[in-house]
Amino acid sequence: MFSRRNFGKDKFLINNFMQKRMFIIHRWDGAPNKDWLPWAKEELEKKEYEVIVPEMPNTEEPKIEEWVPFLTKLVGEVNENTFFIGHSVGCQTVMRYLESIYPKKIGGIIFVAPWFNLTNLEDEESKAIAKPWLETPIDLEKVKNATDNIVVFVSDNDPFVPLSDKEIFESKLNAKVIVENNKGHFTGGDGIMELPEILILIK
Repeated sequence: MFSRRNFGKDKFLINNFMQKRMFIIHRWDGAPNKDWLPWAKEELEKKEYEVIVPEMPNTEEPKIEEWVPFLTKLVGEVNENTFFIGHSVGCQTVMRYLESIYPKKIGGIIFVAPWFNLTNLEDEESKAIAKPWLETPIDLEKVKNATDNIVVFVSDNDPFVPLSDKEIFESKLNAKVIVENNKGHFTGGDGIMELPEILILIK
C-alpha cells in the first residue's frame, strides 16, 4: 500500500505482501503503445506489478458512457493492492470509475496531466467531445474516499490544462501536486517518452 510517511521526499512505500495490479489509462487519442506508457509498463513490471494498459474504446472520440463501464469490467474486484495511473482524459475516467464503486478502497493513484477545465481546443468537434467530460459533475468526496494517496503531475506549459486546476486537486482530493517544467501535455509529441518521476514514488 502507499504510505505518506515520506511525503516530504515525494516518495511512496508500497508493501509487497500480495501481487499488486497497476492499471494505466491512456489519454484521448492515445494508445498502450504511445507516449511514456510502454516505458512505464516495462519499469513497473520490473517492480513485480501486474501492469494492465488497455486500449480504451473509441479513443479518438472518448465517451464517459463507454470508457467508465469498460474500465469497471476490466478491473473487477478491487483492494488496497489495486493502483491506477491516468493520463489526461484517463484521469477523468479513473475518477468517474472510483465515484461509481464508492465506498470501496484502492491503494493509490497517480494522475498525469489531469483536468477539470480545458483551453485551446482546436475545433468545434473537439469541444463537443470534451463537453460531457467538462460538464458532467464528479462527486470528488467519493473519489477522495477511495484512497488517501493521490499524486498529480502537471506541467507549467500544458497547452490544454490551466495550471489553476491544481488547486482543485489539492483542496478537493487532498492530492500532492507536483508541477513539472516544460513537459507540455506529457505526450510523445512533447518529447515525453519516459517519466522517471513516477518511479520515484513507487517502491
